[in-house]
Amino acid sequence: MKRTFIVHAALAACIAQSLVFAVPVHAQTEAASTTTANPLPEADKKFVQAASMSSSTEIDAAKLAMSRSSDGDVKKFAGHMAADHTKLTVQLKMAAPRGVSVPKDNSDTALLDSLRPLKGAEFDTAYIQKVGLQGHKEAVSAFQDEIANGQDAKLKSAAQKALPTIEKHYQMAQDLAKKKNVTAP
Repeated sequence: MKRTFIVHAALAACIAQSLVFAVPVHAQTEAASTTTANPLPEADKKFVQAASMSSSTEIDAAKLAMSRSSDGDVKKFAGHMAADHTKLTVQLKMAAPRGVSVPKDNSDTALLDSLRPLKGAEFDTAYIQKVGLQGHKEAVSAFQDEIANGQDAKLKSAAQKALPTIEKHYQMAQDLAKKKNVTAP
């Protein structure tokens, strides 16, 4: 069963990777490319950027957790994040208006780079703090902001449908932090 879970998590990560290209965060890419016939309002651009970055970072960080963590609970959380954020990425792409390109693999490279040299308990603490707690807190805020201020009906609807999942992830991260005695950053 554990092997099946790891295989499914790895498969989900591979699927997610096939959906995205590398775009470094520091390149200050535009949130979404648009055509002149279909410009995307600024609030919606910000949401597309934040949501795609969040999911991409979650997927890439989950891959790191699978190899750098020695804790079964952390690996289970990471596998769950990879699978759910792969689905959320697909849903975001489907909700994007015609002519709008969702950024692909625009992970937070600085965050990932800060995790790469870590292993074991040190990795677990940083992963829970930066990805689990802080990352999901920021994602909840971005989804709530889209619901309140977004102008594109499909993107707002996608945010409304996804918000409970993001909030559940944040609660899962809080529960994991409490179990592992990790405090918020």
